[in-house]
Amino acid sequence: MSKVSAATVRDVVKTIQTASEEKKRGFTETIELQIGLKNYDPQRDKRFSGTIKLPNIPRPNLSVCVLGDAFHCDQAKAAGMEFQSVEDLKKLNKNKKLIKKLAKKYDAFLASDALIKMIPRLLGPGLHKVGKFPTAVSHSDDLTTKANEIRATIKFQLKKVLCLGVAVGHVQMTEDQLTSNIMLAVNFLVSLLKKNWQNVKSLYLKSTMGKPQRLF
Repeated sequence: MSKVSAATVRDVVKTIQTASEEKKRGFTETIELQIGLKNYDPQRDKRFSGTIKLPNIPRPNLSVCVLGDAFHCDQAKAAGMEFQSVEDLKKLNKNKKLIKKLAKKYDAFLASDALIKMIPRLLGPGLHKVGKFPTAVSHSDDLTTKANEIRATIKFQLKKVLCLGVAVGHVQMTEDQLTSNIMLAVNFLVSLLKKNWQNVKSLYLKSTMGKPQRLF
């Protein structure tokens, strides 16, 4: 059973949205779920990692670049998406600085399935190192849909510290959209933990510029 009720989530969401309304920012604030864990030893215990697609896109402005064959470059152009052709990638000439710049410029990458095997050869381990190895797309996939799937997917990964933070929405979303995203994210996280709720020390929600609000 979830120890956080939808009603609690709704109240916290209301508080965050009201505070955000009162102090309008020049950008849309992201809402982050901040998790504190307990009874976990990242050195000894198995580190968990899991991804889940949320029903509502938490990060609509996440930039996605298509590394495409001719077909996907045309499709990306038509959809108004940024893209790089094989020729563009060859021009980088495995220059680490240029590859780093490319990796930094975009939040995520899509690559034609014909091209994905060539990525390590064209770009070396650069994208893999920063955790941005491209997601494969085939000619029957719709690029916009694929990009939105990436924008809707969040990842929980335990590293060396016992606190995590993931984007679960933004202040412009409706209460219902935020509540369903947050409930799904919390329950999925708990399912990844060794002792489920016994490993959860605290849960907070926080908008980019707002104060953290306690959920659990």
